[in-house]
Amino acid sequence: MEISGIFTAIVIGIVIGVLGRLAIPGRQRIGIGWTILVGIVAALVGTGIAGALDVADTKGIDWIELAIQVGLSALGVVGVERLKGRR
Repeated sequence: MEISGIFTAIVIGIVIGVLGRLAIPGRQRIGIGWTILVGIVAALVGTGIAGALDVADTKGIDWIELAIQVGLSALGVVGVERLKGRR
């Protein structure tokens, strides 16, 4: 993976992670690092799911793929928050 690919993954992870946090009501007690990590994983997995459902490559903005990624990010944020809350 090139430097530009890593930078792009981090930026997309930040955006997807923040959107996932905004989709959940209330305050989430996880840091920005966890948000970025959850966002990156959600973006990668969401792209894979969208590809499997054949909705990844559409004309214009891939709204369905974005919705899948944000939904996965929201689930990931809730999961990380609950895991960290048990400590």
